[in-house]
Parts: sequence; C-alpha cells; structure tokens
Amino acid sequence: MTMDVYRQLQERLDTYSVGFPATESGVEIKILKALFSLEDAEMFLGMTQSLETVESIAQRMDRPLESIVDQLEAMTNKGLLFRLKRGGNTRYGAIPFVHGVFEFQVKDIGVELAELVEQYHKEGFLQAFENSGGMFLRTVPVQESIEAGHNVAAYDDAVAMLEGKDPIVVTDCICRKQQQAVGEGCGKALEACFMFGSMGQYYIDKGMGRKVDMEEAILLLKKAQDDGLVTQPATTQNPHGMCNCCGDCCGVLRSLRSFPKPAELVYSNHFAIVDADLCTGCETCLERCQMDAIALNGDEVAEIDLDRCIGCGLCVTTCPTEAMQLQAKEVHYTPPATTAEQMMTMAQSRGLM
Repeated sequence: MTMDVYRQLQERLDTYSVGFPATESGVEIKILKALFSLEDAEMFLGMTQSLETVESIAQRMDRPLESIVDQLEAMTNKGLLFRLKRGGNTRYGAIPFVHGVFEFQVKDIGVELAELVEQYHKEGFLQAFENSGGMFLRTVPVQESIEAGHNVAAYDDAVAMLEGKDPIVVTDCICRKQQQAVGEGCGKALEACFMFGSMGQYYIDKGMGRKVDMEEAILLLKKAQDDGLVTQPATTQNPHGMCNCCGDCCGVLRSLRSFPKPAELVYSNHFAIVDADLCTGCETCLERCQMDAIALNGDEVAEIDLDRCIGCGLCVTTCPTEAMQLQAKEVHYTPPATTAEQMMTMAQSRGLM
C-alpha cells in the first residue's frame, strides 16, 4: 500500500513540467521516500498546481482545517509545496519535481539525495528532457556576442529580462551543489541563478536566496558569462527565473550534451559562424563551448557543428581575433507568452493533451 502511494506520487509528478518518469531500477521511488513522508505524499496527491487557501484545501479534501495547517507549512519548509503570501492571504499549490521539489532542496541537499539524483539523471531525466521537446529552458546569447546595431528581442536579451523584476533574487545553483555532493562539478561560482517576482519572494521567505538590485544582478550575470556559463531562462517571454549553467553540472545541458543533435532540442534564435581567414586555431573556443560543437579541421581552423551549436555566444566573447560571430536564424522563434502556455506546449509535446 505504501509503495502504491509513492507510485501514485511519481505518476502525478510525471504529468508536471518536464515530467518524472519511472525507471527500471525504481530509483525515483527512493528519491520520493527520501523527501516525502507517507503523510506528505498523501497530502500532495490531494492537491493541484492551482494555488488554494487552507480553507479551500480543507473543504475539498474533507479534512478539519486545523489538521492540515501545520502540515502544509511543514511541507513548504521542506520544499515540497509552493506557498504564496499576498494581501494577507496565504495559498499553497503542488509543484513539479523540476523546477520545484529538486531546486527547493538547494539549502539542504546531502550526499544521499545527491547520489540518488545522479542515478536518476542517467536513468530517467534524459528521457524526460527529450520528451519535453526542449521547452523547459532556452538559450539566450551573451550580450557582448551580438553586434552593435543588431536588433535583439527583449525575450532574447538577458539584461532586458532583469529590468522591472521585483524582487530579483540570486540563489545557489542546485545542479552544481548536487555535483559537488557526489565529488564532481566544475568548481565555478554557485551563486548564479536568478528568481523573480512571487518565485523570488518564496526563495527569500525560505532563506534560499538573497535580494539584489539591478546593478548587482547585471554584475553577477556578466561574471557568470565571463566564467563560461550558458544563460538559460525559462521558455517564456516573461520568465520567473533565469539560470546560468555549465555542461558539467546542469541537468539540462548535460542531457543536451549527450544527444547527437542538441540544436534540435533547444530553443535558440542564433548560431555561431567562423571567419576562416581570421581564425588562428588557438582553441579558446573549444574550451568555452558547452556542447562540444567546435573542432579544428585539418587546416587548424575552427569549424562549427550546427547540429550541436545552441547559440549561446560564449565562443564569440573570448575569440582573440574576432573570428567567431553569432548569426540570427532565418526562422525566428518566439517563446510562449506565459508559463501556462509553456506548460501546455510541453504537455502537448509529451502527449498529455
């Protein structure tokens, strides 16, 4: 019976966001048992992703109000639910495994959970990401990699995405922390992910991040890109968050990197090109590329594998001879306007609608 509850929980989570598919080893059940008590799992199964008041939840679940207030708060504190406080009202909602339960362990992730997640990445997450059609995160270019005068839509401009966000919250990268816990990782800065608005406030309330002003946010963004991190906001025009990721640690980029044609699985409006006459074969771009999309040919000139290039621009900003450039794709992709549209598109790509 207990296993049935956790299997039901896995199946529910598999309908959210990129999903949470079952594996042959059952490692996903071990992850859920490490995070959810039996009572927590049953409560989660009684909730939806729609934000509800305690009164509404109690009425719908036919439970006394006082019996669930403490449990909802405890689950929120464990990162198992999302909570929104606004206008004197508090509402709670179920969350995906990614972005959600996994990221909300950023303060407390230990070796045991990190090792389980590492196993699950190999056995389940690759499938989940492929099935989502690359709609979870998208790639935007490093600002300095775009030529002056080239028009870039606001949704492709990381700095423009920061403007007007309140609050802007910076938090540690859960993927780099997870990799550190299993003795791996790139050693790059942890504090590199941003959350905005109500999601940002949630991170502040739970002590998972700190509020920064626009000036510091831009400095942190520039440092991340200088360090060779790929800027990846959520695949909406007005994202609730923006990650800065590496191919060594990031679950999404690690998954992309394992596919033969990453460019087909990521939403990006640019790709890199090389001026062969300017390239000196210094190999700087090879070290910067997170997708192994660049190699030197027989003439010691860099060549781009367009099946692998995701248009991040990291190769452009450090090319000493300016041989690298970003070029806009002929067909320009416009991301969904809202998170709801993004989730609907992902559900459709996974055959859930």
